[in-house]
Amino acid sequence: MRKLLGTAHVYMIVGVASGLYYRELTKTKHFTGESQLGVVHTHLLTLGMMFFLIVLALEKLFSLTSSPLFTWFFWIYNVGLVITVGMMALHGTLTVLGHDAGGAIAGIAGVGHILLTAGLVLLFITIGKRLPPDARPRSEPAPDPVVDPVPESR
Repeated sequence: MRKLLGTAHVYMIVGVASGLYYRELTKTKHFTGESQLGVVHTHLLTLGMMFFLIVLALEKLFSLTSSPLFTWFFWIYNVGLVITVGMMALHGTLTVLGHDAGGAIAGIAGVGHILLTAGLVLLFITIGKRLPPDARPRSEPAPDPVVDPVPESR
């Protein structure tokens, strides 16, 4: 659980720092246009800090870290997020500085998105395996309240 809290904390620090970087770089360069740099901090705070705080709560409820798939999720998702926001930051910085970003940055960012998706799939599989089984056996249908009314007690 400490690892999840630490991960959320790191993303909070980097997210806030990236917002400061965006503000100061655009102010220094007198840049008033649109760039991907403006949403890097939002991505880090949402997909990093908030996401891992939610996973921390899910860990408390379902002991997700006891599944071997959890380690795969953790590292694949983090690598995907770092690649994605790294390419966003690079692309945005190049835009602010007046340079063309090129297609390679978009391609690498696409790899980051693919890894994020794979990490999310692994997380959902992990959660599904850790959910408690249904209380009612699958062969026994649920009672229909219209057909099988509850008997009144006197």
